Amino acid sequence: MPTEGGPTRRIRVWAPYATSVHLITGSEAGQRQRQRQRQPMVPDPPTDATSGWWSVDVPGLAHGTAYGFSLDDGEPLPDPRSVWLPDGVHALTRHYDHDRFAWEDAGWTGRPLAGSVLYELHVGTFTAEGTFDAAIGHLDHLVDLGVDLVELMPVAAFDGTHGWGYDGVAPWSVHEPYGGPDGLKRFVDACHARGLGVLLDVVHNHLGPSGNYLNRYGPYETTDHSTPWGPAVNLDRAGSDEVRAYLLGGAECLLRHFHLDGLRLDAVHALYDDRALSFLEELSTVVAALAAELGRPLSLVAESDRNDPRLVAPVEEHGLGITAQWDDDVHHSVHALLTGERQGYYADFGALSTLGHALSAAFVHAGTWSTFRGRTHGRPVDRATTPGHRFVVAVQTHDQVGNRAQGERIGQLVPAGLAEIGAALVLTSVFTPMLFMGEEWGASTPWQFFTSFPDADTGARVTDGRRAEFATHGWTDTDVPDPQDPSTRAASVLDWAEVGRQPHARLHAWYRALIALRRAEPDLRDPRLDTVDVRTDESARWLVMARGGFRVVVNLAEEPQVVPVTAPVGRVVLTSGTAEPLPGGLRLAGRSVAVVQVSG
Repeated sequence: MPTEGGPTRRIRVWAPYATSVHLITGSEAGQRQRQRQRQPMVPDPPTDATSGWWSVDVPGLAHGTAYGFSLDDGEPLPDPRSVWLPDGVHALTRHYDHDRFAWEDAGWTGRPLAGSVLYELHVGTFTAEGTFDAAIGHLDHLVDLGVDLVELMPVAAFDGTHGWGYDGVAPWSVHEPYGGPDGLKRFVDACHARGLGVLLDVVHNHLGPSGNYLNRYGPYETTDHSTPWGPAVNLDRAGSDEVRAYLLGGAECLLRHFHLDGLRLDAVHALYDDRALSFLEELSTVVAALAAELGRPLSLVAESDRNDPRLVAPVEEHGLGITAQWDDDVHHSVHALLTGERQGYYADFGALSTLGHALSAAFVHAGTWSTFRGRTHGRPVDRATTPGHRFVVAVQTHDQVGNRAQGERIGQLVPAGLAEIGAALVLTSVFTPMLFMGEEWGASTPWQFFTSFPDADTGARVTDGRRAEFATHGWTDTDVPDPQDPSTRAASVLDWAEVGRQPHARLHAWYRALIALRRAEPDLRDPRLDTVDVRTDESARWLVMARGGFRVVVNLAEEPQVVPVTAPVGRVVLTSGTAEPLPGGLRLAGRSVAVVQVSG
């Protein structure tokens, strides 16, 4: 980790496992070891050899210089705090000078999460090129759509060219095939120029299976806890002070030096942490202080399986201070209702009444029985004090599409009318809505699980594991795309030519209209959960959601019917089918939805 200090830079590294450390430098990463310079490092501070820190002063370390560390005379390893790994995760780090980038967003004041619409984007499949620069070419589409914040899937360096990003091994870094650190900065700068904020998905709960050298340096992981992906990151055992500082420093680096507007935190339920001051509370406190320093809002959005509203309660109210959390109960309620699927975690979902509860109370499982888990689960949300914008909801996410055996989107599972209903329920809800890239035009391309590990054994284990996972549900090997086959990634790339063709253009217009209506009407952005009222009729298959002076009226039946509306319908503001106001209700076409304004 180079620190600035005039013409001479101090290089520091935490390596408590080592008894000696040498800095290895060379003008090119490809140089043989005998051509590189080798300098001994000393304990830092010199009076405390037990701190685990080592340092050396280096004159004139230029941008792009390759460097790494040899521990106990072993092979050179990349810096744990690498920002730039242009030669891959197994090669030396290149020194990266953040001050060299010429930002043009000096007037950017940020974008708060409350009131915003999010758009989840995977850089590697958003375009055929799979780069930040290629993605910039489609940002005007997002502006026209009406979204406010782009949520990038992880971009930390991982082994290989293509992957989801959750196998990262260098949390401070930016994947070179996407465009490296300069590419991410160009993307953020271009977003800010168009009024779009940028969140970045970061993974603190585990490290990837290939290229992870952190445990050679120190206790970055612990086997005292385990995750579905392997050992847990060490947040509470011996040495965890420095591990936590490492993760906090990486988060601050991303927010400060890459001008990001927030972070999405992957699977925080897999952050095993027995300490009194939790890592998440510490992170939220650090980010709040940084936001005050920078003078713009910074958001933290957590993925959590716990259904615990304390995650998003303010620190001063004994919460963890996270800005918002993904709310899978709303997704499951919508998905199970529209598709009829009841397998796995959909077992307790699918009823209209369940959807109504989710839309008005955030969590379905709130201290109630979960069939899937075989136990009670969750904790109730206080509707009077917890704003709805603290819950991010979606019809589709990368998880819910990509973790299907064949990566089918909602458009491949239900008729167009039902997909339009799902979009309307999410985009008129009290929550923070999020779209998954391509959803807005009903992309026909699937989004499948793909990897590109160069090591054949690692790749084979991934392929075998994926197929074994779905074999228990009756899928054969030929049914499940091989993650290592380049065609799997290729099939998942968006086809932008679809946007202007029918039926995609019609759905795209529907999404644009819904987002524009949400933006134009304060009642549809009102975050007060206790103002939301949902009425349903299971046998007649209708739902009515009250949102201030508006009613969202849904007819899931195949035939037209009159749906009772308790307040007089003044006008039909937006509808996916035919809608006729009548005394006491609305005559609505089958499998359609209408947003109406009421009086009285």
